[in-house]
Amino acid sequence: MGVSAAMGRQARMRMRARARRDAARRDAGMTTSEYAVGTIAAAGFAAVLYKIVTSGTVSGALESMIGKALDAPF
Repeated sequence: MGVSAAMGRQARMRMRARARRDAARRDAGMTTSEYAVGTIAAAGFAAVLYKIVTSGTVSGALESMIGKALDAPF
């Protein structure tokens, strides 16, 4: 292998390393914002689910199901 071929290979390796480093920098802040949006969405879903489960209709239905399950003969 000649000197120019070795220099070309080193240059390609440096370019690939720089491309990986630049890609990592671009994506660095994205994960934090994705976690924040996911956490807010999960909290909102939990609040809606809590309101539904504690409503009179659903609460009565759950109590009825639990009562029937506890009174079931074995």
